[in-house]
Amino acid sequence: MNNTLKWLSAIGVEYYCSEHPPKLKVCNNTELTEKPQVKLMSTKETAFNMNDKVYDNITLARSLADKANNIEELKESLLNFNGCELKKFATNTVFGDGNLEAKIMLIGEAPGSTEDLKGIPFCGESGNLLDNMLHAIGILRKNNAYITNTVFWRPPANRQPTLEEVDICRPFVEKHIALINPKLIILVGSTAATSLLGKNSGITKIRQEYYFYTNKYLSAPIQTTAIFHPAYLLRQPMQKRTSWYDLLKIKEYLVNTGLLVS
Repeated sequence: MNNTLKWLSAIGVEYYCSEHPPKLKVCNNTELTEKPQVKLMSTKETAFNMNDKVYDNITLARSLADKANNIEELKESLLNFNGCELKKFATNTVFGDGNLEAKIMLIGEAPGSTEDLKGIPFCGESGNLLDNMLHAIGILRKNNAYITNTVFWRPPANRQPTLEEVDICRPFVEKHIALINPKLIILVGSTAATSLLGKNSGITKIRQEYYFYTNKYLSAPIQTTAIFHPAYLLRQPMQKRTSWYDLLKIKEYLVNTGLLVS
């Protein structure tokens, strides 16, 4: 049994007779401002809690991101950037992986231990699950997808990135998105969804909806949706069935927009 069939079996799919998912309504949301902010705490709380060092590091990150004209320059700037404390404890900078010409971009939370060792996003157990999930709907990172994270270094003990760490990395993430310039962004997990969409709602409410994401580097907004993080699915396997319907909705969108041939 190949990996795709193993994934389908694990989520309880007994028959896979059609290449076409059921018709599902796509909800568009254009509430996002030009500079979406993380809503783990309010803007006022952020201002009061951000010290001068963090502000200076964000300013430096923004300056470096502004100057990057291509992916190679952005990566080089990130490799030379020492403004995020996470880098001091990391083995590698985990920049991105996949097809630079891809029209589908996935953005996760942060590197784990395996990703830190190899310098590649989503290459551990959860990464293998993510690859199987995507393959089940015709997405392969080497062919038609590109993957990165909201922070580029592994947080100690695999903890969740702090607000400051996400804010420091944000300019690089925004420029990363603009340089890849995808037609669809898939946010993987609640941290990525909260960071880029600026919404207080949890992933269970954000998933299956479509939003317009934009930032200062983009000339036009990008359709964006979110899915459960594969690490969460490994902890909560009963949610794999729900995740399968989310994937079907994504496949429908990709087929309807011509980004994927069914």
